[in-house]
Amino acid sequence: MSIIHYLTEHWIEILGTLTGVVYLYQELKASIYMWVTGIIMPAISLYVYYNAGLYADFGINIYYLLAAVYGYMVWRFGKKKDGKPISISFTPRRKYWQLILCFTASFIAIGFLLQKYTDSNVPWWDSFTTALSIVGMWMLARKWIEQWWAWIAVDAVCTGLYVYKDIPFYAALYGLYTIIAVYGYFKWKKLMIASSSPQVTIQATP
Repeated sequence: MSIIHYLTEHWIEILGTLTGVVYLYQELKASIYMWVTGIIMPAISLYVYYNAGLYADFGINIYYLLAAVYGYMVWRFGKKKDGKPISISFTPRRKYWQLILCFTASFIAIGFLLQKYTDSNVPWWDSFTTALSIVGMWMLARKWIEQWWAWIAVDAVCTGLYVYKDIPFYAALYGLYTIIAVYGYFKWKKLMIASSSPQVTIQATP
């Protein structure tokens, strides 16, 4: 197979990959415009995942579209109790049990549905990344720094999953995501530590 033929065959995947790189850059900058990119990338990914038989990933991208709208609204108009804009912060301890419960329930429900009603040959791995992505996306919308932990796990598993499902460009993208997610966690944490306040407000920069 020639390179041109290969690239032509995978053009939609390549486009999704490039969009994902833009999204990742914007996320590192805590740019509100990442939510706009966060609408475009899932739209592309819906096609890629459906053709690959990754039905949970297909479904989660519908959620991503809705979450991107929610995230934009929270980052643009959300306020803390003191009236200040929402800023990067640690996840409140009282929220952990809710996050764990949400992940567990989603993981079991999605895995069961995939195993019983689809032809997926990786139902539980697909379910794991989907359930954790649901939690991670909500944490990101609230600007909780531990959202990076969720994405490190999701990205690492997705890298192997996409290699197995022969989606090479997305596998490379998520391998890059895994590395950048580690960097992103320490970058956000450094911003917080460097500030005289336990939290630091990140402006919605382009």
